Order: sequence, then C-alpha cells, then structure tokens
Amino acid sequence: MHKAAQDTGTIARSAGTVGAAVLCSRVLGLVREQVFAYLFGAGFAFDAFVVAFRIPNLLRDLFAEGALSAAFVAVFSDYDENQGEEKTWQLANTVIAFFCVVLSGLVLLGIFFADDLVRFMVEKEFQQMPGKVALTAKLTRIMFPFLLVVSLSSVVMGTLNTKGRFFVPALAASFFNVGSLVGGITMAVVMPWFGQPAIVGMAIGTMLGGLLQLGGQLPTLFATGFRFRWHFDWHDPGLRRILRLMVPAVIGLAPLQVNVLVNTYFASSLGQGAISWLNYAFRLFFFPVGIFGVALSTATMPVIARYAAQRDLERLRETVVSSLIMAFCLTIPASVGLIMLSEPIIRLVYQYGRFDAFTTMRTAEALRCYSLGLFAYAAVKIVVPVFYALNDTKFPVMGSFLTMILNVVIILLTVGTLQHRALALSISLAMTCNFLFLGAALYRKVEGYPLAYVAKGLAKVVAASLIMAGWLYGLHHLLAGVSPATRWVEAGSLLFMMATSVALYGAALYLLRVRELTMLVDKLRGRFLPA
Repeated sequence: MHKAAQDTGTIARSAGTVGAAVLCSRVLGLVREQVFAYLFGAGFAFDAFVVAFRIPNLLRDLFAEGALSAAFVAVFSDYDENQGEEKTWQLANTVIAFFCVVLSGLVLLGIFFADDLVRFMVEKEFQQMPGKVALTAKLTRIMFPFLLVVSLSSVVMGTLNTKGRFFVPALAASFFNVGSLVGGITMAVVMPWFGQPAIVGMAIGTMLGGLLQLGGQLPTLFATGFRFRWHFDWHDPGLRRILRLMVPAVIGLAPLQVNVLVNTYFASSLGQGAISWLNYAFRLFFFPVGIFGVALSTATMPVIARYAAQRDLERLRETVVSSLIMAFCLTIPASVGLIMLSEPIIRLVYQYGRFDAFTTMRTAEALRCYSLGLFAYAAVKIVVPVFYALNDTKFPVMGSFLTMILNVVIILLTVGTLQHRALALSISLAMTCNFLFLGAALYRKVEGYPLAYVAKGLAKVVAASLIMAGWLYGLHHLLAGVSPATRWVEAGSLLFMMATSVALYGAALYLLRVRELTMLVDKLRGRFLPA
C-alpha cells in the first residue's frame, strides 16, 4: 500500500480543497432551504415546487452530472494524456455544441408536455387538490431550461477537474445557491404584485442560479487555454466514444432515477406535506454526502482515469481502496451524528415561520432512515467512475437495476406501517446492497484488492464511531432535563455536542493509526507547524 501514499496525499489535498468549496455551497444550500421552510413550510406550495424541480433535476442527474460527467472525464483525460492540446480542446468544443443542440430540443419538449409530466409523476390525491397540478406545471415550465444550463456547467466542471482545477468547479454550486437565493427572494417579493404566487419567484430564482453556476466557471476555463469555437461534428471519434460510454451509463443510471419517480409517486399518496418532509430531510442528509462523497469522488476521478489510461491496475487498486477508507472515515461517524441528533438539528435549521414542531418530528424520522445509507452513497460515488474509466458500464447498470428492484420491494413491504419513513429507508437499504454488489464486481474486475486492509480500516472506523456514539448518548441524557431558554443556548448546546464528539472520534481514529487519516494530519501539521 505504500506505493499509493503520494497519490493518497494528493487525493486528500484535492478532496480537502473540493470539500471546503462544497462546504460553502452546502451551507448556502441549507440557507436556501431555510428560506423555503420559513416562507412555505411543508404543504401545498412547496410540495408543488419539489415535484416541479424534480423533473429537470432528475434529467440533470441522469445526463449532466451522471452519465455525461463520468463519460466526458474518462475520454477527456485520455485525450489530455495522449492526443495533444489541439485535439483535446476540439473535443471540448464538439461536446458543448452537440449537447447544446440535443438538450435544447429536450427542453422544448419538456415545456410543451409539462402538464402530462406532472400528472404522470403524482398520485390521484395530489391531483385532486384544486390548483396543485396547474401550479406544479407552471413551475416546471419555468425551471426546465435549467437542464441545458447545468449540463453545460458539468462539461466545464469536468474540463477544469481534468486540468487540475478543483476549487472553482466545486464552488459553482455556491454560485447557484447565491443566485437562486438573491434572485428567488427578490422575485418572490415581486411576483404577488403581478398576481402570481410567491413560489413562482423562487422558480425564476432557480433559473438565475443555474446561469450564475455556469457563468462563474467560465473565467477559470478560459484561463486554462480554452477558446470556444462552434464545432458540430456528429462523426467526431471522441464524441462517439463519449456517447458509447453514455448510452449504457444512462441505462445504468435510469433505474436510480426511476427510484426518484417511484418515491415521489408514493409520497404524493401519503397526504399533504410528505413530499416536503422527505425533501427537507434529504437535503440535510446530502450535506455530508456532498462534502465527503462528492469531494472524494471529484478528487479521485482524474487520478483513476489517468491510471486506467496508463493501464496501471496496481496503482488504481491502491487508490480506490484508500479513497474508500477515507470515505468510511468521514461518513460513518456523520451517520451516527445525524441519527442521534436529528431532531435538534432540524429544529435549529428549519423550525421557523411556517415550519412547525410537527414538521420537525416528521422530517427527523425521515432523516434517521436516510442516514443509514450515508456510507453507501459516498462509496458508490467513488466506485462507479472506476468502471467508467475502465470502459466497463455493465456492472453499474446491473447494480442500478438491483437498486431499483430492491427499492420498490422494500417500499411495498413497509409503506403501510412506516409511511413516509419507508421511502427513506428503502433508498438506504437498496444503496447499501448496490455498494456491496459493485464492490464484489470491482474485486473481480481489477483482479483483487486487499480486503483484509479494507476490513481492518473499517473495523477501526466503526470502533471510533461507537466511542463517539457512547459520548453523544451520555451528553444527550445529561442535557435532556435542561430546557434551553433561547435559540442561541440551544445552538450552543448542539455545537458543543458536535464539536466534542468530532474531537473524540478524531482522537480515537488517530490513536488507532488509520493510515489515510494520519497521513492527512501529518501533512497539515507539516504545513502549519514546520519543524
């Protein structure tokens, strides 16, 4: 494992850079969700917004930040390594032109068939509420062009990551949140003057945020040497290779998006507010996924793609294993914290304005169920791009179909008793099975990797997490009888529990000598405390 030490340190530094930028975007994203919670709570307007945004966002996950991103990075990295600068930039221009044309057509279709799309996604109970489908369709038409803008943003992001620029692409989501917050709040105030509901203003703000997400990356892209030239060539070998990778990747990702549709459909049958509870919980759950899973995946992908292009399986194996252990180090304790502190976190973050105590309780129930699958979400984000880099999309496709089937089966078995909690639990259990399947498939694909090393690292992480859980349990009971006088006191109490738990966990993990953590700590110590 020592040969991968340098690359592990590089990934850790890159992940730290990306993580800092992603942390900024997630904090702004939480502020955005707080605005929604304060203005709209959980009910008619926000249910409509969630369903409306889910349609273009689902296609974004499927095409832009899923299949397109992974396929583009794999091929662009190979061009950057082996084809020279001129052909590399020509490929980028070809991809941008091609997807401008294709996705513009898709956006027009989405706008035209918005009513049908909404009715397809929701249950009769949702449709029977006067004006709810009409409002959802209106919001869908406003936000559908977001698909085109964010797809181009993903191409720019992949280009910059391959060129070793991580911070600005990771910060792009912050541009989106700032634009959607400032624009959305402004338009939400203005819209009622024109006889439109305030939620329409938030939809317009979402589009403004998407434009800012793309535009904010362009100066850095031009600084790398890129110059846009319209180059539309259907027969470009690089584009055809990307499309060949994308087709099975889209098929592989489609079941995951079907899960979103299935869960939206079932949630719409559970009464008003269920869609909102699940959305608020998922946003909080995705906070650590974004910081840890996305950061590690973004930092690992170019390294993995380079080793795949060089056919260096030994270094590829070592890099994947180290990245997975880093993911476990970060996500397993985060799961413990989210499960044990779900209600105080949600109360502090969301419970203002129209967001009441009942909504807090229901949202916390969903958050606990989502949190069980946190480690699997992060791990899958690391493992799937490895298959793409190796030009093998068969196993991600099989894993996605497995996830879809398990999700539906678990929902059908549990929704009657667990209600909205069943929808969160089903995703967590299905994603865990997906990770186990992909891990086994990757073991065969790369001719084995050190399972004993992985198991030893995982055991240390679990042990440190149990120590942290015991500390949190004791603190919770110690403070249970204390009724906080103000929000600031409650925030201070929660911050104390989180800070001391993280410190205890980090100390335990460092004493257990997890190599990935000690290497990062030693590098930080060398930077800030030179001998």
